[in-house]
Amino acid sequence: MLIRSTWILTVSEPTILPRSYSLELVKQLHQQLGLEMGNEAIPSVSYSGIIGSYSTSRDFFTFHPQEFYKLSLSGLQEVSTKAISHLNLSDSLEFLGAKFNVINREDEITSYEELYTSLVANEPEPVRQFELQFITPTAFSQGGTNLPLPVPNLMFRSWLERWNNFAPVYLGGDELIAYLSNAILLKNHKIQTRSWQLHRGYVNGFVGDVTLQMFNRADSLLANVANLLVQYARFAGTGMKTRLGMGQTLINISKRQS
Repeated sequence: MLIRSTWILTVSEPTILPRSYSLELVKQLHQQLGLEMGNEAIPSVSYSGIIGSYSTSRDFFTFHPQEFYKLSLSGLQEVSTKAISHLNLSDSLEFLGAKFNVINREDEITSYEELYTSLVANEPEPVRQFELQFITPTAFSQGGTNLPLPVPNLMFRSWLERWNNFAPVYLGGDELIAYLSNAILLKNHKIQTRSWQLHRGYVNGFVGDVTLQMFNRADSLLANVANLLVQYARFAGTGMKTRLGMGQTLINISKRQS
C-alpha cells in the first residue's frame, strides 16, 4: 500500500522559523506517527517540509498570512502508510513556537500491485516523455560527495532501489539500470541549486523542471517499466535524504513525441 497525504496550511500572522526548522518538524511528525527515525537503511517515509512562498533573511524564513502552504508525507510500506492515514493534525500544526492553521487534507492512495497492473501488466501505450518537477533540493550520494544534478541513471537507480525494497514485484537490478541509461536521455531542464539545512550543516541540491525522453526504439515493456518508476517517484521522492525533506518530486506525463 502507498499513500501521499498533503495538508494545506496558512498562518494568521507573519511567522518566523529558523532555516533548520524542517528537522524539528519531521522529528515531531514521526513522534505523532509512532515511528522511529533513522533505523531504516531505505526510508519508508518521505517528507516535504513546508512548501510555498516565504521570505529569507540570513538564518530565518518568514511565512506570510496571504499565502497557502503545503506539507506532504508519503508512506512506502504498510506500517508507515497506515500511520500516515491515521495521522490527525486537527485544526493546527504547532512547533518551535509557530502555529500553522490546517485548512484541508488531500490523500492519494494506491498500491504497488495497482501501479504495476495499470502501468505495466495491462500493456498500455508506452509513454516516452516525462516531465518532472523537483520541488525540494535533490541530490545523489556519490562516493562520499553529493551530486546536485539530474542524471537520469541516478534518478532511476534511486526509484528502483526503493521499489525493489518495498514492492512485492521485483523489477530488475543493474541490468535494468544499464538498459534505461542507454534508452533515456535528459532532453532539457530548467534548474538551479538550492541548499537544504540538515543537522550537520547544508546539502546542496537542485530544484526545477526536468524533461526526460525515451528513444522510440526502446522496448515497449521496458518503456512501461520506466513510466512505472517515474510515477512511483511521486511517493518515494528522488535521491538522498528524502525522509528529511529533500527530493520531493512531482510528475507531469507528456505524450508528445519528438
